[in-house]
Amino acid sequence: MATVQTQRETQLMTGADILVKSLVDHGVDVVFAYPGGCSMPMHQALTRYGSKVRTILPRHEQGGGFAAQGIARSTGKVAVAMATSGPGATNLVTAIADAKLDSVPVIFITGQVPTAVIGTDAFQETPIVEVCRSITKAHYLVTKVDDVARVMKEAFHIASTGRPGPVLVDMPKDVQLDSCQVDWDVPMQLPGYRYKTPVAAPEQIRQIAAAIKHSRRPILYCGGGLITAEASAELRELVKLTGIPVTMTVMGLGLYPNRDPLSLDMLGMHGAAYANYAVRDCDLLIALGVRFDDRVTGKLEAFAKNAKIIHVDVDASELNKNKTAHIPVCSDVKYAISELNKIVEAPEISEWVKHCKELKLRHPFGYDQHFDGILQQHAIRELSEITKDRETFITVGVGQHQMWAAQFYQFDRPRQWASSSGLGTMGFGLPAAMGVQAANPGALVVDIDGDGSFQMNIQELATLHCEKLPVKVLLLNNQHLGMVVQWEDRFENSNRAHTYLGPIDHEEASGPGVTDAHAYVAERYPDFVQIVKGYGCGAATVSKKSDLRAAIEEMINYPGPFVLDVMVPYQEHVLPMIPSGRTVDDMILK
Repeated sequence: MATVQTQRETQLMTGADILVKSLVDHGVDVVFAYPGGCSMPMHQALTRYGSKVRTILPRHEQGGGFAAQGIARSTGKVAVAMATSGPGATNLVTAIADAKLDSVPVIFITGQVPTAVIGTDAFQETPIVEVCRSITKAHYLVTKVDDVARVMKEAFHIASTGRPGPVLVDMPKDVQLDSCQVDWDVPMQLPGYRYKTPVAAPEQIRQIAAAIKHSRRPILYCGGGLITAEASAELRELVKLTGIPVTMTVMGLGLYPNRDPLSLDMLGMHGAAYANYAVRDCDLLIALGVRFDDRVTGKLEAFAKNAKIIHVDVDASELNKNKTAHIPVCSDVKYAISELNKIVEAPEISEWVKHCKELKLRHPFGYDQHFDGILQQHAIRELSEITKDRETFITVGVGQHQMWAAQFYQFDRPRQWASSSGLGTMGFGLPAAMGVQAANPGALVVDIDGDGSFQMNIQELATLHCEKLPVKVLLLNNQHLGMVVQWEDRFENSNRAHTYLGPIDHEEASGPGVTDAHAYVAERYPDFVQIVKGYGCGAATVSKKSDLRAAIEEMINYPGPFVLDVMVPYQEHVLPMIPSGRTVDDMILK
């Protein structure tokens, strides 16, 4: 064994091989990578480690970046996307920014022009580290082959510790080709980076317990930080011990089962009316792993204005950033809840729980169930019912379908749901599903998408076909940019300002005064069934309500990737809705 170790430590390796072996040693088994001139040495190295790491070729670098997020979001592991220099690197920028805002641990590796010509406007050169400086957790331009092993060790450590996030590693071509003797035990050099995860002090835990004991109208407000911390079990135990109702952000869905009586589901702009009313009326708001995002709070000073606020987060910069907390606690949230569960006492809140349950009965999520066509909400509810007993992952694009999926799909476990939440990136759903499927080959993965979002990365259908990834797409096709249409209807007198996706001379879908809430567009464009079949995937279309369930089951049972094109009306609105910057008292209910 010692001989093997000595040989491993003293052999010469290229920078490209060091980098790829670092990926393998850190447990990476899938890489999404698109090659180019300045990343070719790394791709050659990937072929040498092909038995240990699967390289998937996306059809666009952005697709690869979102697919890597699909792996990270569904497993919690650090994922990897790779691109070449120049346009390859800049095509990753949106995926990097998306990962930063949603705290997703992804290492983005880019090829770069040789060090000798950096700064000369060489062919396919962009200063990608400078471009991404403010949208990464850390970033490296590696200029010496001797630094590769250390940089990769630091990249994985930074991406996965504390509040996770994206790390960029920019690799000049000459560094990839250069060789050195590798010290795999090289120490990290991270001055100023906190190695230890913060934990709540005992007196802080006692303060939280006392606040809970004396509260009469408490609410648990739970976000993606709890999922990152793998703290769903601890949260559920806290609810069992205290009986406190739970509401979740769009990032927190799955932390607590939607079907449970104490679940108040999602809060915020398009959250449940009962959740928003409960937060308005609570006397104690226990905020766990959240950032008081504007889409949750609306008018900040009016949000939970009569409540004492406890805020627990691993990132100290989030505490008191948007909303001042009475008890701010910088801590790993799993540790904090675990310690709290040891001493917490159930408050006397029977009347409050009864009130919250009455709110749920009074203000449920709803839609016109008598409409004889297919409404978006109905399609999602049917999918939820059909898949409730299966291991199912849901991804979404961005827009109305995203919010309806959050409202009407019944989640029961964390990491079941992948949504571009902070950045709100259209085109996220399909490639994210690709990554989720690669990481969870035995599961059912469904991208609930809109026709606008779907077309932004539709080319990844080719990847699904070639890589035998059986992702399903429930395509809610309304021929419009639905969320913008909704805002046009509500605030712009229904004037259509470039939100119709069909032929531009189609007068029925443009201009002011279109008010039929269940209107269809007569001419459907493009023909998604033909397009999808051209990529080698299965496809069908459905427009009748009576045919929907069978069509969904056909989609699920198809042995490969499949797109179900569901014809839905273009002026259905996502409700409730709290207008931007307004309060719960301004909530639109119908």
